[in-house]
Amino acid sequence: MVATLLSAWLVGSQNKHRRKWGFWIFLLSNVLWAIWGWHDRAYALVALQVGLAVLNVRGVSKNEPH
Repeated sequence: MVATLLSAWLVGSQNKHRRKWGFWIFLLSNVLWAIWGWHDRAYALVALQVGLAVLNVRGVSKNEPH
């Protein structure tokens, strides 16, 4: 939960470097939540984290210069 909150804070930054870190920490939080969901057999939580991870990868790509 702390990783998710920290990443949301960083993604909201106007600093591009902080936003980039925020997206990567979001990916870490997705993995952590998915592990917990798998352990507790909360497969909907795992599916949600996969979907959110896809959106985070999109966010990382949109944050990169073209």
